[in-house]
Amino acid sequence: MRVGFVGSFGSAPQVVDMAVTAEDAGWEGFFSWDGMSIMAVDTFDPWSILAAAAVRTERIALGAMVFALPRRKPWEVVRQALTVDHLSGGRLVLPVGVGVLDDGGFSAVPDQPQALRDRAQQLDDALDFLDRAWAGEPFDFSGRRLSTAQMQFLPRPVDREGVGRRVPVWPVGVWDAERPPTRSLDRTLRHDGIVLQLRGERGFDVPTPDDVASLVAWLTARRAELDVADGPYDVVVQGVLPTDRAAAADQLAALRAAGATWWVESRWNPETATPTSLLDAIQAGPPRP
Repeated sequence: MRVGFVGSFGSAPQVVDMAVTAEDAGWEGFFSWDGMSIMAVDTFDPWSILAAAAVRTERIALGAMVFALPRRKPWEVVRQALTVDHLSGGRLVLPVGVGVLDDGGFSAVPDQPQALRDRAQQLDDALDFLDRAWAGEPFDFSGRRLSTAQMQFLPRPVDREGVGRRVPVWPVGVWDAERPPTRSLDRTLRHDGIVLQLRGERGFDVPTPDDVASLVAWLTARRAELDVADGPYDVVVQGVLPTDRAAAADQLAALRAAGATWWVESRWNPETATPTSLLDAIQAGPPRP
């Protein structure tokens, strides 16, 4: 199981320094975040943060939790992703989702998709566009909400073992064991992993090992049903671990046994997740199950 950390608060230089410290302290992933006008806190462009982190680190995976693709132009995302991917030597991952409801990049802009259904359709178009772009061949695109004339994107992504020349994509997938949201989960099976989010009133809860185990069992059966080719697939869980390191290690061990492949420490309370406290937690290194 790999462990990562979100640089949720701090100045731009502080967040980049967190990425360097995370690599030195043994974390395996460092993530920025993608907010346009939200929470009345300092927010920075994730691509700029990741580019700076890419040239100051050598090993750690880099991404953002999560990129709100429906409010971004996918042809620009391709170029930004290729740039960070090559700066980092192939360490970029793309967690993606429909975006939070109170992001001003949606709510304050009249021509942006507002309804979740519309955002989901635009997300699917953007993901299809990225899949075509990674191939490096000329293509035109016609989706449900997006269309372009012929475009071509070179260079291709850095070649990755087991993945090929593409940037791994982790869509957010919503899970409810009683009523699995098939469309959301099928989207993740077309890509490289899932950022697990629970449905409804449990949406802000940290998934339990039982949640993860039931999800993994459903995905395994669904993969066989759809005849989806086997390949690398990450199950990504995020939240805040207990402060007691033994308890934190036990929680990670239970999640790993249930099938999770990533834990991302994500601290969003600005009263407790200060730049100083985040850096202290990063310097302590990840608990090991």
